[in-house]
Amino acid sequence: MSSERRDEAQDDQELGGVPAAEVVTTMAEYARELTTPVDEDERLELGVAMVVELMDSCDAAGVTMIEKGHLSTAAPTAEFVARADVLQHELREGPCVDTVRTQSTVISDDVGVDRRWPRWGPAVAEQFGVKSMLSLLLYTEESSYGALNLYSVEAGSFGSDDIVVAHALAAHLTAALADGRRLDNRAAALVNRTVIGQAEGILMERHKITADDAFDMLRRASQRKNRKLVSIAEELTRTGELPA
Repeated sequence: MSSERRDEAQDDQELGGVPAAEVVTTMAEYARELTTPVDEDERLELGVAMVVELMDSCDAAGVTMIEKGHLSTAAPTAEFVARADVLQHELREGPCVDTVRTQSTVISDDVGVDRRWPRWGPAVAEQFGVKSMLSLLLYTEESSYGALNLYSVEAGSFGSDDIVVAHALAAHLTAALADGRRLDNRAAALVNRTVIGQAEGILMERHKITADDAFDMLRRASQRKNRKLVSIAEELTRTGELPA
């Protein structure tokens, strides 16, 4: 096959009902957009909205986040997504709960008759008209952030091509979350060091002591009050006094 005919054949291929060339282009745009320096809520909202825009089989989406062992819903693109997710959390059953628990992709062609979720499935099918659902883990080698949940009002909506596209989108979203949190942690650490340094300066000037002695005063106050050292330092810089 000539290179020209090969290119034409590739252009004609589709993934999830979308031309492959368009998918590749959109994926690149998706990855670039997610690097925009915004906060985590905005990253999630942007990422989930683009998933719905790209995947014709997906009517709505949202993210289940894991925070200290608790599940919460983020960036729902429709009101019913948040309500359906809350019901999963309350009943402790459903696709996203299974994804988080088993650390694997979960798919259902018709949640209303899916025996894995005898309470949640019929409830969301009746209340919100949900049929198909696809839930994918958002993870890196170091952390699991939660699950990307895709909803459809049609039975059997998510085929093998849709799963391929969804996994690629989930990977981009995970990378954006991981990078964003690393940047946020670095910024927070810099702020903490600055506040502690300011507090040390106040104590050094006030008591004519060394930096080590000033830090020791902050450390002892932190232990006495059972509070983080940076919290003690922040109060000192704000009020001029160490906590009694």
